[in-house]
Amino acid sequence: MKKMKKLKLFSICIFFLGAFSCTNDLNTEPVVELSLQQLLQQDPNAITGIMSKLYGSFALSGANGPGSSDISDDAGESPFLRGIVNLEDFTADGMKNRWGDDGLDQLTTTSNWDANNKFFRYLYNRVYYTVPQCNNLLAVLSSVDVPNKEAVKSEVRFLRCLAYYYMIDCFGKGVLLTEANLGSATPLPEASRQELFNFVESELLAIESTLPDTNDYGRANKAVGRMLLAKLYLNAEVYTGTARYNEALTFIKKVIDEGGYTLDPNFRHIFSGDNNTSPEIIYPLIADAVVSQSYGNTTYIVNGNLNSADMTLSAYGATDGWGGHRATKAWYGLFANSASGLDASSDERAHLFFTNGHSFEMTDYKTWTDGYPSVKFTNKNADGSGTPTYFSGTDFPLFRLADAYLIYAECTVRGAAGGSMTQAVDYVNQIRTRAGAATITPGDLTIDFILDERGRELNLEGQRRTDLIRFGKFTGGSYVWPWKGNVQAGTSISANYKLFPIPQKALEANPNLTQNPGY
Repeated sequence: MKKMKKLKLFSICIFFLGAFSCTNDLNTEPVVELSLQQLLQQDPNAITGIMSKLYGSFALSGANGPGSSDISDDAGESPFLRGIVNLEDFTADGMKNRWGDDGLDQLTTTSNWDANNKFFRYLYNRVYYTVPQCNNLLAVLSSVDVPNKEAVKSEVRFLRCLAYYYMIDCFGKGVLLTEANLGSATPLPEASRQELFNFVESELLAIESTLPDTNDYGRANKAVGRMLLAKLYLNAEVYTGTARYNEALTFIKKVIDEGGYTLDPNFRHIFSGDNNTSPEIIYPLIADAVVSQSYGNTTYIVNGNLNSADMTLSAYGATDGWGGHRATKAWYGLFANSASGLDASSDERAHLFFTNGHSFEMTDYKTWTDGYPSVKFTNKNADGSGTPTYFSGTDFPLFRLADAYLIYAECTVRGAAGGSMTQAVDYVNQIRTRAGAATITPGDLTIDFILDERGRELNLEGQRRTDLIRFGKFTGGSYVWPWKGNVQAGTSISANYKLFPIPQKALEANPNLTQNPGY
């Protein structure tokens, strides 16, 4: 399904860093079979393969196929992207999982969270697998020459920032590992949310000028770094107590004005097997049905929303359906109040659900036919072509232009300096017109409207929990959704759920770490 230009990022998967779990030892220096310094001295071009593996750490479980794992966690359950979906989408309003797995059940019902939940540990471990790999490479690059060295170092620093962004967002604190304290023999002190924020902010500002203007597909450029910085500032009030919407607007304008990206005229193309050709995707996590197989990339999304009992798998480019994920009315209810209403909607995004034989109401989240499976992501090409495969070859659009437009609109409505309401409405209307939805007027563009539009446009893209927290809708009882608080109609949940608990194994490994309040 994929064109060869897309495969080159993962065509060389050499990485001589041993696997380890950072919750067992947060300060372990990676084990090496051949030191990176020796490797790069012998062959400076080996940096391509090393960078491939580093980028792949956000989508793949390990370098030796879908059954391998870089960390001592389950290869199928623990990949980074799978963790983002589990923690950002299943804990929020739009998506639920029915498998009943211990730990995953607690996520999907936002109830009974504790430090022993393996799904919290998985994401935590992935962050502290990726960060030391970045540190090790940065330390070596200080004394070895490779092609485009400064740009490569900037990419590595971006990837470290991306990993830390999820630590800031999900856990609120951790350990600040850098190349300066690589291999420390003593447990490092706990870093606060503010300290981690300050580090990521300073790093992203420092590399803004040294990231390349353009780069190979799937690698970081200036727009990618600026997009992450805009997202950091967008959520700054949650992370630090101080709003930074002015700065968020400044950097998202740079993404929009200087990045060279355009809205894809075909909304479905963004989530199809050939989405590597979409002009809208700013930064993807790459998947491929042959070269980069994983149970944790978009295979988890595509196969998880399919079931051969009532769906034709080949219509979605798949050969297996796991019968696990369904959307709730908190998502499809943003378009209509019934299945017939969804069918009649002019909004193309209203047709991202399989409704035949399924109930609008999710009376029992463990019943497959309660709720509508999402077919937003498909393993078919946008024109319907392509041979079905078990593993998905559809990339995950971590950053895309429509999100940038909505960030601009949100910052403007929140009063950011330099924002134009006329421009904000235009950006939102470009998104809605592309989907076939009715346009809006300036009077329609309210904070509540923006949250709903983000749900219509971005659900199942690993952002919903963060959005709900930023809008003050995640905890408490002002907004409830099906199975919030383990109640069918939804109920209030306590404020400590804005952060996940620090995994117990991490606490045991480093006595300087403390548990988040309420756990």
